[in-house]
Amino acid sequence: MDFRQTFDIVIVGGGSAGCVLANRLSARSATTVLLIEAGPDTPPGRVPDDILDSYPVNAYFNPDYRWTDLQVYLQPVGHNDPRRPPLRQYEQGRVMGGGSAINGQVANRGHLGDYDEWHELGAAGWGWDAVLPYFRKLEHDLDFDGPTHGRGGPLTISRVFPDQWSGFIKAVGEAYALAGHPYRPDMNAEHFEGHFPIPITNAYDRRVTTAIAYLTPAVRQRANLTILADAQVERLLFDGTQVAGLKVFHGGASTDVRARQVILCAGALQSPALLMRSGVGPADHLRATGIDVVQALPGVGQNLHEHPTVAVSAYLPKASRLDPRTGRHLQIQMRFSSNLGDCPPGDMAISTIAKSAWHPLGRRLGSLQLWANRSYSRGQVTLASDDWRAMPVVEFNFLSDRRDMDRLMFGLRFLAGIFDSPPLKAHALDAFPSSWSARAKAVTAINLRNRILTSIVAGMMDGPGALRRLLVRGLITGGKTLSGLLADDDAMETHIRDVVTGNWHASGTCKMGASDDPMAVTDAAGRVRGCAGLRVVDASVMPFVPRANTNLPTIMIAEKMADAILADEQ
Repeated sequence: MDFRQTFDIVIVGGGSAGCVLANRLSARSATTVLLIEAGPDTPPGRVPDDILDSYPVNAYFNPDYRWTDLQVYLQPVGHNDPRRPPLRQYEQGRVMGGGSAINGQVANRGHLGDYDEWHELGAAGWGWDAVLPYFRKLEHDLDFDGPTHGRGGPLTISRVFPDQWSGFIKAVGEAYALAGHPYRPDMNAEHFEGHFPIPITNAYDRRVTTAIAYLTPAVRQRANLTILADAQVERLLFDGTQVAGLKVFHGGASTDVRARQVILCAGALQSPALLMRSGVGPADHLRATGIDVVQALPGVGQNLHEHPTVAVSAYLPKASRLDPRTGRHLQIQMRFSSNLGDCPPGDMAISTIAKSAWHPLGRRLGSLQLWANRSYSRGQVTLASDDWRAMPVVEFNFLSDRRDMDRLMFGLRFLAGIFDSPPLKAHALDAFPSSWSARAKAVTAINLRNRILTSIVAGMMDGPGALRRLLVRGLITGGKTLSGLLADDDAMETHIRDVVTGNWHASGTCKMGASDDPMAVTDAAGRVRGCAGLRVVDASVMPFVPRANTNLPTIMIAEKMADAILADEQ
């Protein structure tokens, strides 16, 4: 390595949290900071076009920006049963900006009650009144001002308002309103049910990643900040239980880097894996994997959860499709309540997708993607081996809590009702149950073969309705129909178990909590229990995933914890 090998602070992961910390902590010129990112850098003036593109799928499918060998179990894994559910690709950012460089750019905050409950569960100081200033601090909202919004923050937030909605989106909005869920303009200030223009991290139809927002030319020129891309951390180094640095693989060689403090911002799958590879985690699992225990923490890798999701799609006549000049295919989101059991208000959400894929067939399909906005099923992250090159074993255990299944069944019926609503009769035809299956991913990979194949199918879909329905059942749903699922609860449940997937909102694997919570991994400032000089600052620390897409809450967490770290450094 061609830079100093001793730093005050090393940040592992240049994603949604890491870029924030690199900016805020290096603002103190006496503190030397190293930011390490496993993927490529995206410096000003050299941000790739597919990342800047307002339509996110091009970046999402670029293998240069993802952990291509990361596969996970979505369905429950029976540990006494030799049979295993199929492994599925789970896309996670591996590029400067992390998830913010490849995600759908959705920037909602969640429900204020989520943060108040974090506080009540032992994450002291994380109630709504305490986090709102940091949501305001991070943003430059182009549409709204006032006491609930920020102007002048690093991250630009905008919306696509009704005058720009496609015919399909407008009709869906009317159907939502008829179902009792009115239009509300500001999702981040109104904690009510209804349908909203989606707030997005986007400026004038160009994506704004945390790398763009926080690693500006002026920040990158700071003499005390070093940025190292295309480098992977093998493990942390300890002197007893005091972190002493880390071993970094870069340029084909391993090097020890010394640090007074290490902050993990590698995400809810990689941060716990790095802790466990370094001897911090469930003692029995570490010993079974051949790793010496530095600090026994049973909660590391546990409490993994996500927003389970299902979808329904339909054919869009030409006049109802998204304007080809518009990149924003996600234009509105709906928040509503299942009113089932002990689930809180706003426990369900729907994203309305005006274009379901980049190719000609995708442009003809509109989708409603529904998820349990408050999820209860829990999984875990463990190690397959002590080899730093091996991906962790990830088990989401979707639908292991019956409340999640019941609400997805409720939600699927709700989606069917929306597609059957009068406003959609002329704008969405022949609705069918859709899924983000391995086959769908293969067809959505960006290449000439898929462009040709989907062009042929798209032309046939434009033909008679009988032919279109035959194509859908034969090529897309495997014979399933929406009416058939609605008529048979067992068939619906089987379908949901087969197709359920996540929203790329993995959270909770190093949760913060009170000192008397044996499963808490960090305190409210991200400090790892029993390990001096070590913190976690990313979606791992969430006690539970909020009723929101996780990118904005993760950035808020980084802003708030940056202040706590700076206060400790004084």
